[in-house]
Amino acid sequence: MTTSTAFRAARTTARLDALVREVREAVDRGLPPDLTAYLVGERLAPHLGEPDLLTEEQREGDPERYRQHILHAEQDGSFSIVALVWLPGQRTAIHDHVSWCVAGVHQGQESEDRYRLVSDGTRSRLVPTEQVVNPQGSVCGFAPPGDIHRVYNACEGKAISIHIYGADIARLGSSVRRVYECPAGER
Repeated sequence: MTTSTAFRAARTTARLDALVREVREAVDRGLPPDLTAYLVGERLAPHLGEPDLLTEEQREGDPERYRQHILHAEQDGSFSIVALVWLPGQRTAIHDHVSWCVAGVHQGQESEDRYRLVSDGTRSRLVPTEQVVNPQGSVCGFAPPGDIHRVYNACEGKAISIHIYGADIARLGSSVRRVYECPAGER
């Protein structure tokens, strides 16, 4: 069994199965990435916070770093659904993505620092543009370019978010396209 197939066979719930069907319908419309992300976000929102979306195993964190649970990877590679579990203080590097993405907060809240890349003609640098706190139930979506951010759990409790990507994360291992160095003066 390949790694991709193993993830496709992961344990599921009836609610997750319904979400997969709804996302498949939106993705199969073949719309541009930003419109697809919008439609997928509409499908994700009603499932957030529902106790029967994830199994107990899919809610488990890792004390060393945020944990990714691949919930579904579509056979044709058109989308993947991932649960990210964040213990207090855990964060990503500053990064962008290989495809469109929709993220919804299932439990707790996520903080996010957003950036844009500016160039003076010889060098590029990151400029912070926004700090956002995404509470339980919130959904945001984006499509490259312009999707540079860092996500973290600034709270005292566990946070869980559901991310839906327009790529086969089981095959790729991650949705990250590129990692950026922190701008001067940030940690």
